Amino acid sequence: MNTASLPDSLQASVAGRGRTEPPERRPRGAWARRAPLLPALIFMIVVTQLPFVGTLAISFMRWNALDPAGRGFGGLANYAHALTDPALRTSILTTVELTVTVVAVSLLLGLGAALLLDRRFLGRGLVRTMMITPFLVVPVASALLWKHALYNASYGLFDGLLTAVAGDDAPQPDWLSSLPLLSVEASLVWQWTPFMMLILLAGLQSRPLDAVEAARVDGANTWQIFRYITLPHLRRYLELAALLGSIYVVQNFDAVFTLTSGGLGTANLPYTVYRTFYEGHDYGQASADGVIVVVLTTLIATLALRTVLSLFREESR
Repeated sequence: MNTASLPDSLQASVAGRGRTEPPERRPRGAWARRAPLLPALIFMIVVTQLPFVGTLAISFMRWNALDPAGRGFGGLANYAHALTDPALRTSILTTVELTVTVVAVSLLLGLGAALLLDRRFLGRGLVRTMMITPFLVVPVASALLWKHALYNASYGLFDGLLTAVAGDDAPQPDWLSSLPLLSVEASLVWQWTPFMMLILLAGLQSRPLDAVEAARVDGANTWQIFRYITLPHLRRYLELAALLGSIYVVQNFDAVFTLTSGGLGTANLPYTVYRTFYEGHDYGQASADGVIVVVLTTLIATLALRTVLSLFREESR
């Protein structure tokens, strides 16, 4: 058929009959991409959020196992008691002191270890693995190791070193009694220094080597390279390590419970909640204290997430 003499509209109609257009492909919805994650989301909600909702509900109740007749709705009485309780205020201050000391000292030691392990030397891989080992030890096992193998006044390593250096007349202090909070902090520093070292070592591995080489060519010494190039580059990694370390140290229970059982001024917030629940059998008050701990931890976690997101944005530029 000769279509040259037909109008343009008819020519287009005839040409369109000879071919079939592919069917329209509907874009896959967001639910199709997220459906495989739905079981994990439901499991997380059941395991984490439902117990927290239950704890939040109990925190508004008068619920003491030693006084079953007095059970009932108490309103904000548990929170008012928590905010005015001298023991809880003391535990908050102890938690802050413990967290700040452990995180600061671990950061400094981790930074020094990361700078040393960033250099090339024989056996660097083995040394890195050995340095990470304390972080892999179970927290309770780590606390028991420090309590019996290091702090024990009869056969501990520290008193044995004092005897070996100063003789049999050397003092044999009971470290957990004379320096209780410092003893807990030392065990936690030993455990968390490898964690800080790993994060800072990752930051050193991403350092721009061309800038370092250019600085050396220009005559900069090691201290100047560290101060003006390495340290500014590690700022985000230092913030991330400090915030993540703070989240975990705030919730620490194993070291306090194992080493001192919360005595001699070492009771932090988690141990205070434990003692209120299991020793005082005051479920409502313990739930209110636990909610306060969760709120404080959430604030720190929010700062940590913002730091992580800002770090990812800088790395993607």
